[in-house]
Amino acid sequence: MSQLDELKKHTTIVADTGEIEQIRKYRPTDATTNPSLVLAAASMPAYRPLMDEAVSFAKQKASSLPAQLHLALDRVFVNFGVEILKIVPGRVSTEVDARLSFDVEGSIDQAHRLIALYKAAGIEKNRVLIKLASTWEGIRAAKQLEREGIHCNMTLMFSLAQAIGCAEAKATLISPFVGRILDWYKKHEGKESYPPAEDPGVKSVQQIYTYYKYFDYPTQIMGASFRNVGEIVELAGCDLLTIAPKLLEELEKGTTPVPRKLDPKEAKKKPIERINLTEKMFRWMLCEDPMATDKLSEGIRNFAADIVRLEQLLAKMLTS
Repeated sequence: MSQLDELKKHTTIVADTGEIEQIRKYRPTDATTNPSLVLAAASMPAYRPLMDEAVSFAKQKASSLPAQLHLALDRVFVNFGVEILKIVPGRVSTEVDARLSFDVEGSIDQAHRLIALYKAAGIEKNRVLIKLASTWEGIRAAKQLEREGIHCNMTLMFSLAQAIGCAEAKATLISPFVGRILDWYKKHEGKESYPPAEDPGVKSVQQIYTYYKYFDYPTQIMGASFRNVGEIVELAGCDLLTIAPKLLEELEKGTTPVPRKLDPKEAKKKPIERINLTEKMFRWMLCEDPMATDKLSEGIRNFAADIVRLEQLLAKMLTS
């Protein structure tokens, strides 16, 4: 049995890619995308029809270039999601524009548009997770969307404060970024590597997992942004893990046993004090954590930059 098959016994596996052929190859339960992944896939000739359809749709529905661009961008993300849902039995995550990370109403409005486009394509909202940045505003947007029955995947997560806020908002899923936490500590502590069990990103997810299970939060935890297989194996037993194709391939070839590392029963044995998370407390805890503050801001900027690149690509197509 491969490491991937062993991992599937403890954890739901999600493909972290916008490339449809890679998803077909590894047969994950769910799939998740982000602006960077969609931009990479959109540049490939194989996915040009999805871009062409989005441009055609936008030209039919709007007359001005700004309005067309707005529609085409939403449509591209949904087109990729629809194709992915033809392969995976579960859900696809589709991300709200990172430039709306501090805009509650703007995030809710785009979520509504994305869900409407999925519905028009025959996809019910229970198969879609709306991805929102784990800012205070993103968490407020998620709270409202979850009340409406629109499920949310909280991304760009680097701290317990963010995780607690999302759980209190009753978000469906959170995606703590394991590898990006590791990147920060390697840079700031001058280390080349960490043993998997001491990896700061792994330890962050372990902390969140223990807190959630101790207090019986139903919000699921999906470890994300992995740098190596060791990080993944250390989180066997996490509710879900979203894994890039390169690491899925490595796991499929590996045969080393993968024992369960995270267990709700063990989490219940830990003495944990509940944190009363007000907005003031959230902002203070985030402020006190330089890693989380740096990586959240950096992640928003990088996703926003890739959204702009995707817009530029679509603008050329709309005006050609």
